This record gives sequence, structure tokens and C-alpha cells, in this order.
Amino acid sequence: MRPGKEVKVREKAEKQYEDRVECGASYHEENLHLVTEIMCPSVLPPSLQPAFQKSVKILSNRRRKNSKTAPAKSYSLTAQSKYNLISKDHTAAVSSLQRLSDRSVLDHLSGEPFQEYLSSMYFDRFLQWKWLERQPVTKNTFRQYRVLGKGGFGEVCACQVRATGKMYACKRLEKKRIKKRKGESMALNEKQILEKVNSQFVVNLAYAYETKDALCLVLTIMNGGDLKFHIYNMGNPGFEEERALFYAAEILCGLEDLHRENTVYRDLKPENILLDDYGHIRISDLGLAVKIPEGESIRGRVGTVGYMAPEVLNNQRYTLSPDYWGLGCLIYEMIAGQSPFRGRKEKVKREEVDRRVLETEEVYSHKFSEEAKSICKMLLTKDVKQRLGCQGEGATEVKRHPFFKSMNFKRLEAGMLDPPFVPDPRAVYCKDVLDIEQFSTVKGVNLDQTDDDFYSKFSTGSVSIPWQNEMIETECFKELNVFGPNGTISPDLNKSYPPEPPKKGLLQRIFKRQHQNNSKSSSNSKASLNHHINSNHMRSLKPTMLYKRGFFTMRLTVVTRID
Repeated sequence: MRPGKEVKVREKAEKQYEDRVECGASYHEENLHLVTEIMCPSVLPPSLQPAFQKSVKILSNRRRKNSKTAPAKSYSLTAQSKYNLISKDHTAAVSSLQRLSDRSVLDHLSGEPFQEYLSSMYFDRFLQWKWLERQPVTKNTFRQYRVLGKGGFGEVCACQVRATGKMYACKRLEKKRIKKRKGESMALNEKQILEKVNSQFVVNLAYAYETKDALCLVLTIMNGGDLKFHIYNMGNPGFEEERALFYAAEILCGLEDLHRENTVYRDLKPENILLDDYGHIRISDLGLAVKIPEGESIRGRVGTVGYMAPEVLNNQRYTLSPDYWGLGCLIYEMIAGQSPFRGRKEKVKREEVDRRVLETEEVYSHKFSEEAKSICKMLLTKDVKQRLGCQGEGATEVKRHPFFKSMNFKRLEAGMLDPPFVPDPRAVYCKDVLDIEQFSTVKGVNLDQTDDDFYSKFSTGSVSIPWQNEMIETECFKELNVFGPNGTISPDLNKSYPPEPPKKGLLQRIFKRQHQNNSKSSSNSKASLNHHINSNHMRSLKPTMLYKRGFFTMRLTVVTRID
């Protein structure tokens, strides 16, 4: 819009507003009426209408009081200011009504509807699924495939759930190596954080179990390689800005999800950003992440050389600020093809890199647009108080930067945007397996019963949300969650339906003949036992699971047991 035309539009809007004020329709009253109309109180349940009208009355009185005390010049507002005020009042009214609505709905559902649900076949089916979800997880739950890489405590290999066919990455942490390096707290910390964070931009933990020699984390498999490989091994170093912007946006969303749990990542670097089959990225390796207590800060000099923030190097207290510094380093490296404080293949001591981080400014080449240069400078600000993302609004501040002006974050979070690069399913985006160093045997470390407490905290089986997603994605839920015709109860939920007799085991078949020979002599004792069961019995539901063609089949078996 031309400057002259913009001034005329603003003057016209202000004139219209002043006319309305002169006619007695103050802004706040008009805004209140607008909010009331938007909320449509006529469609509310009768039980909520009095509370809503009370909220409207309180808001109206507050606005009238403010309009009397405010100076006359405060009504000379631009169109944008009016929009902001309307939006603010509307948000407050919606929030108030939402709380009232939630309370009313919860109070209603916790009564008769919940009791009806507990006695329904749907609750029985729910118990079946929860029982299945809590089944013990062992190494026999999976098929193991080739090694994908190595971590600090062991190898990472591909694996497949036998029952569903779902592919994962299994991160093996060798027990002796953990004990030798005193890494128990780090391993348990990573596992507990992964359990709590459910994000499409962070690798998800699906299972945690132990073997005789290792603790195993079963994670989202990422077949597209890491960003370091793509930056330096796929053509010229670095990316086009459009591709760097897309990855930066997804990384920012992942950091936002971690920060929502008060967790600071602290190890943002290209090696820890992985691509999936479709070209989307996830943050991986949360070994250095830590949950910050509410209202507190932490101190710790951890991270990777060249990516640690100045406050980390100076051993100062911090909260989430190191992650925004790391994001700046990543954006710079994706565009420039080298890290901001060390040249590619430059051999330099750690002390020199730390000095550059604390004292020197990064250099920007012609590859950087003005927006890209601006966001890198603002994220790589050495003063935490001036750094982008550290001024109170977190990731929201960063999203508003002009660098992301073309990014629709709502569509990105909904998975509706296509990545700029899709990995070739026939290619391997990593080093050759032969180049991966083999771990040597750990000597002089013995495992004893004192380690069992740690192992029990680690080995907790399946994680609810990823496990449920697996059931849905592999269509196991669709195949098994069936009921009778016309919504009637299915046989496996019918307690009066005779159960299918369990199949005999191998040993039972081997000794079948011997059992038949002895059956005649024991007929009297059997008759006595049957009489006791028929006179003193109780029937209980016990869900069982069979494997058939690689998928689950479930049924409820009616088991008779003696009191």
C-alpha cells in the first residue's frame, strides 16, 4: 500500500471511530457487544447462561469505569490498535467461558455417564487394550537388523516389532559401559524425558526393556540420515535458504515442545538432527537434556565444542537460553556450510574455539539474505537478555522474525507442508557400516544386585501414546476393535459365552499317551475335584493374546479357579 493511501485509510478509520464515540457508543461497549455476539450465549446450556451473563456484566462495568477515568485522547486509536483490543477482550471472554464449560462438562460426565461406561462392553474392550499394552517387553518382542550407528554407551540398530511389523531404532546401552563411566543418571534421565515428551519433532520412545547385557531404548527410526551428512556429503556444503528455513522451523517447533516441559536440550548440532523417510526432521539424543525446576535456573558446562552458548562456557546460571544460541549456530551452518566459529576441517584447539565464541563475531558471506543474517545475529547475541527467544515469549518471538514470514507454522505442525527434500528409499545416508567403530569389551566391571533398582526404573515396557499410535498405524486396532452386528456385544466380551479351549503345548502332546494310560487310575480323584469346582467356583475375565500371521488376535478367556 502506498504511504499516502495508508495515511488516508488510517485517518478515515479514526474519523469513523470518533463519530461513534460522539454518538455515545464507546469503543469498550461496542467491543463488549461484539464479544457477546461472537460467543452466542443463546446456544449455551441453561446451566451456563447465568455465569456467562455475570461475566459479561462484570466486564461491562470494568469497561465503563475505565472509559470514565481514561483521558479523551486515549480514544484516538489506529485500526490496528482497535483490532488488538478487540482480540484481547475476545480472548479473555473465550477463556473465561471455556473454563466454565469445562467444569460443567466434567461434573456431568463424572456422574451417571461414567458409571454407565464402567458397566459397558466398551470399558471391557478398553481393559483388553490396556492389558495388552502392559505386557512384558523383552528382546523376543523384536527382530533385530543391521547396525545404524553408535552412541556413547553402545550401538544403534534397526529392529521390527514381531506382532505388528512396525520398524524402530533400538539404542543399546551396555550395562558394564554405563557402570564404568558412571552414566546411570544420564541414561535414566534421557529415558524419563523421552517418556514425557510426545512431539512429532522429537524422536519418540516406544519401548524400554533390558537384556542380560544391555538396556534398550526403542525409538522412532529415522532412515534419512543426519543433517551433518546432508550438509557436507550431498553436493556443495550447505543448503539453499528455503531448505534451511524449513528445517529451522521444525527444529524450533521441537525446541518449543521440549521447553513446554521445562526441559532444556543443550546439545543442538547437525549430528543430532535426523531425517525420516519423508524428509521431516526430529531432534534426537537427549542425553544432555535436563528438566529445570519451576522458577529456578541451572548451571552446567555441558555440550559440544563450538555450539555451547557463552553463558554455558562462563559457568553462569541459565534456563532455556542455550537452545536459542544452538538454533542460531544451526541456521548459520546450514546456510554457510560451516560452523560459525570454526572453519570446515580447521584443526583448532578447544580453548581457541571457546575464545572465539566469547569474543569474536561471526562472518556472513553472500549466501545469507538480510533476513537470514538478521536472525543469526539475534540468536547469536552474546548477551542473554538481548538474545532472540530469551525476552519472555520464547519460541513465539523467534517465529515472528521476518526470516519465517513465509512459514505457516499451523500447517507445519499439522504435517500439511511438504519438505523441500525427500530421501531416496534406496540410498543409505550414512557412513558404511564397516566404518563404524566396534566397541571393545569392558573389563574390570562386575554387575551385582545393587544395580537392580536402577534397571527396574529403566525397564518399564511400552510407552502409552507411541504404542497406541503403533496399533492405529499398523491397523491392528481397526482389525481387532470389532463388536457384534448392529453394535451388539462380541463373543470375546460375553461372559456367558463358552471360552475357546487353549491349545496344548508341546510337552502336553509328547506325554499325551502317558496321560491317557494313567487317566483310568485317576478317574476317582478327578471326579472329586470336579465336584469341588462346581460347588465352589468363581469366574473371572482374563485377556489372552495369540500371534497369528504377525498380528495380534485377542480374546477373553473365562478362567475357573478354586478359592
